This record gives sequence, C-alpha cells and structure tokens, in this order.
Amino acid sequence: MTDYRITSIEALRKVIVAPKPSIETKVFDHVDHHASEFIGRAPLCFVATYDAQGNVDVSPKGDAPGFVEVKSPHMLLLPERKGNRLTYGFRNILETGRVGLIFMVPGVREALRVNGKASLTNDPEILARLAAEGKPALLATEVAVDECFFHCGKAFIRSKLWQSDTWANDIEGVIAKQIGSKLALNDTQIKELDAALEANYKDELY
Repeated sequence: MTDYRITSIEALRKVIVAPKPSIETKVFDHVDHHASEFIGRAPLCFVATYDAQGNVDVSPKGDAPGFVEVKSPHMLLLPERKGNRLTYGFRNILETGRVGLIFMVPGVREALRVNGKASLTNDPEILARLAAEGKPALLATEVAVDECFFHCGKAFIRSKLWQSDTWANDIEGVIAKQIGSKLALNDTQIKELDAALEANYKDELY
C-alpha cells in the first residue's frame, strides 16, 4: 500500500517549492508603521497558543477597532474582556510563553500575522488604559514581537469571506444545540438555553 504521508522537509518541498528569496523580505522582526496602522483598524484578532504537551488552542478576541495597543514596535498589549472563563490560552501562555496572532480588518483581503513571546499582567495602569465601555480590562497579554508580516489575500478571495451574498442566514443557536445534544436536552430546554445565551450577550458583554 502506498504511503502518501509527507514526513520531511524534502518531501514537502517536492509539493510546495521554496519561495523566491524576495518573499522572505516581507517578514519583519517588529511592527512597522504599516502593521501598526492595520492593528489600529482591526476589530478582531485570533490568538493561537500551545501547552507544554503541544496541545494547541486558538481563540478569537474582538472589540472596537484598535483595541490591541501597539505599545512600541516590539510590544503589543492585548486586553481580556468577559468570556467563557475556560482560560485555555492563558494557561498555555503560563506554560510555554509563546503566542501567534492573526489580525483581520473587515473587507480587507490581507491579514496581519504576529508571532512572539507572551506574558500576562494585571498592572492597574495598563488595564485602565485598555478599558472599554468604562470598564478596565480583566488582564492583558503582553506580546514581545519576534515576527510580523502581512499574509496574502488568496484565502479570503477563495473563501469569498467578505462577499455578503455568500453569508449564511440559516445558522443559529449552535452553542445551545451542541450543549443540548450532549446533555440530552429537549427542544424547549435548548431554546431556553439559547435565550439565556442571548441575554448574556446583551447584558454581560463588558
């Protein structure tokens, strides 16, 4: 039986050839003014972390555009708001101190990628500076930037992400339905759970 698994860099490069040397010039070791401006326009950031065993977690973080502060070309500050309190990503940061970020701006085909070292702080001055709706951040993730570069728009173009005529309008109650299935809830209980979640979205966003 033929084994088609790719298990080496050499095998990988037979499928995806090495990039042109000029491509590597797009990777910076800091946040330049173009990247800083993009972060200032971004209302959404995906945060990737991993634990000591290599288990990976990715979590979306979102707020008003510019909610992530560019403290310096080498340091970002990412605020934490109310959420599900599972703290998977934060526990990973405590174990490995590494993070990967993807910033997105609605309607823009390119994304910004930042990789670096991460630490957590609850410095009152920082939390107050990162406040939203009159409430300070719960804590902040400090990201010491190792790599910063723009990702090309091919994935967004292929996915038609920003084309509204492709957006789903028939998907709702997904969290309640999944939990309801696990807990064997009936339809009425699932609707009640979904209503409770909607109320939480309205009343507990900050």
